[in-house]
Amino acid sequence: MNKIINRIVLVLILLNSIAFAQSAGNSGLSFLKLGFGARNIAMGDAGASASDEVTSLFYNPAKLAGKENSEIMFMHNEWIQDIRSELLGVQTYLFGLPIAFGFNVTTISDIEVRTRPGEAESKFNANYFFGSISTGFFITDEISFGTSVKYLYEGLFADEASGYGLDFGIAYKTPLKGLTAAAVIKNIGKLSELRKEATKLPTEIRLGGLYAIDFIESNLGLNIAAELLKYTAADNLHLNFGTEIKYNNIIAIRGGYQSGFEARNFTGGVGLMWGNLRFDYALSPFRFGLGSGHSLSLNFLF
Repeated sequence: MNKIINRIVLVLILLNSIAFAQSAGNSGLSFLKLGFGARNIAMGDAGASASDEVTSLFYNPAKLAGKENSEIMFMHNEWIQDIRSELLGVQTYLFGLPIAFGFNVTTISDIEVRTRPGEAESKFNANYFFGSISTGFFITDEISFGTSVKYLYEGLFADEASGYGLDFGIAYKTPLKGLTAAAVIKNIGKLSELRKEATKLPTEIRLGGLYAIDFIESNLGLNIAAELLKYTAADNLHLNFGTEIKYNNIIAIRGGYQSGFEARNFTGGVGLMWGNLRFDYALSPFRFGLGSGHSLSLNFLF
């Protein structure tokens, strides 16, 4: 068991060194930071630890391990500054392994073209896309490992670029009942040049855990998630914290907090469940008059 853990730590250190080797300067493709699933966004985006079922494809593919059900999720993200995303996640079971497919189309509309003072000469949209395939499997009864491979695209005015990204994740069911630990390295990869220079991916590292408690007599469930988030191209460290209270698997109330961001911190949302159908909403308020982000997702498990 200790040998397995030591090997996992060694792999994480190796992947960490690879990620830092490409982190000089600022990164782009910020749409990869927007989150997947309104439940996770409402819980402070602590998704490496809190993600469940199909949304694990985006945050921590290791948590797909052992999932034999099929699920489909659609999400609409109405962000600030005319940023909109449509996301689709599909999870199934093939060849003895859970397989998940993810798609994200993000658009920033009505960007003005100006070469002189006065009215804008024209407007254009910026377009971003990723398509991914993910899987996860158990290394031991307690430890699972997962990976995602992503095709990435960005189009700005008359220029476009494409490339790939890789995610690696680990989940560990600790001896303490209800406590799961997680570690993830995301967005390792590269893009082709956009006109003269290639955009750097927002490589990130997450470490955290989820503690789940069931109060059977009162039909209540409590989930508490916390994780450290580090973008390798930035100096600051973020803490993502989220809570979820569920009643009788019918309704859920969620809240979260994210530290280290100048324009935002608190998040919140609700969830409604009916059989295999779940509806989630998340609110992400911004300061400085930037408005608020609204996320809606619909999950169906079959």
